[in-house]
Amino acid sequence: MRFGILGAGSWGIAFGNLLVENNQEVLIWGRRKEYVERVNKNKVTPYLAGVSVKPKLTHEIYELVNFAEILVIAVPVQYIRNVLEEVSNVNDKKITLILNLSKGLEISSFKRVSEIVGEYFENTTYAVLSGPSHAEEVARKIPTAVTIAGGEYDLLQRLISNEYFRVYTSVDVVGVEIAGALKNVMAIAAGILDGLGGWDNSKAALMTRALFEMIKFGKFFGAKRETFFGLAGMGDLMVTCNSRHSRNRKLGELIAKGQTLTEILNGTSMVAEGMYTVKAVYNFCKLHNIDMPISKEVYEILYCGKDPKLSMIELMSRPLKEEWYI
Repeated sequence: MRFGILGAGSWGIAFGNLLVENNQEVLIWGRRKEYVERVNKNKVTPYLAGVSVKPKLTHEIYELVNFAEILVIAVPVQYIRNVLEEVSNVNDKKITLILNLSKGLEISSFKRVSEIVGEYFENTTYAVLSGPSHAEEVARKIPTAVTIAGGEYDLLQRLISNEYFRVYTSVDVVGVEIAGALKNVMAIAAGILDGLGGWDNSKAALMTRALFEMIKFGKFFGAKRETFFGLAGMGDLMVTCNSRHSRNRKLGELIAKGQTLTEILNGTSMVAEGMYTVKAVYNFCKLHNIDMPISKEVYEILYCGKDPKLSMIELMSRPLKEEWYI
C-alpha cells in the first residue's frame, strides 16, 4: 500500500521508517522546502539523532495526495485544519482512508481530530492510532504496543504490525482520542511535580487521579471506560508522565523550575500538545460545568501564572470524598 504522511517531524519520520521496513511505499510531506531538501539529501533529521531517514520527503501537497492510498496525519492538532484544507483542495483522487497519529483537541472548536477530518472528508474512513509510542524509541526498534480504533482497523493492524511494533484494535474512537489528548495535560502536571521535587508518592497519586479525570471527561462524550485502562489510556499516561522523551513532562518540569512558557517555547522547535489541549479542556469544562481539578490547575499555572506549590496545596485540600464517584 502507498502511505502519504502529513508531517515530517519525529513521529512522522519514525512511523514512515516503520512502514518502509514493512515493505510499504511511503512519501512524507513537510511544509519547509529547505528542510525537506536537506533531509532528502542527507537522510538524517535533527528530530531523531542517529536515525537514517528511509522514505522520500516532499514539500508539495499535490504530490503527496496524488501518491497516497492511505493518508496519515502526523502534524500538531492546532494545524490540522489548515493542512486538511490544503489537502481537500487538491484531492482529485478522493482519498478513502485516513489514519490519525496526532493527539489533542482543537482550541477554537473543542473538536477531536475525527470531527475535524469529517468536515473535509465526509465519505472517508477514519482510524486513529494511539498508545505509549515515543518516536525516539520506535525509530530504534524498541518493542512497542499501540491501539488502532476506527474503520479498516484489521487492514491497518496487518500493514503496521511487525516484530517490534504490535497493534491491538478497538472500536472506541472517542475514547482513544480523548485519552490521547488528556494524557498530555496530565504529563505537564507530572512534570511540574518532577520540577518541584520528584516525589514518588505524589506522582503515583497524581497519575492515578489523572486517569480518573480522563475517564470522567471521556464519559461526557460517550467513551468506554475500559479504553482508559488500556494502551491508549493508562499505557500512554504512564510513559508520557515518566519518560525523558516526553515534551509535555519536560515543559511542566521547566515551568516548576521557574522558566516562563515564552522562554520554553523560544528554546525549542518541538510541540508540547498538552499546553494547547489544556486550553480546550479548561474552556469546555467551564462551559459544561465539568469538575477537572488537575486540568484546571495546569491551565492556571501555564496561563495565569499561578504558583505550582499553591496548586498542589489546593488539590490536596479539596473536599474529602469516595475514590470512585463517576
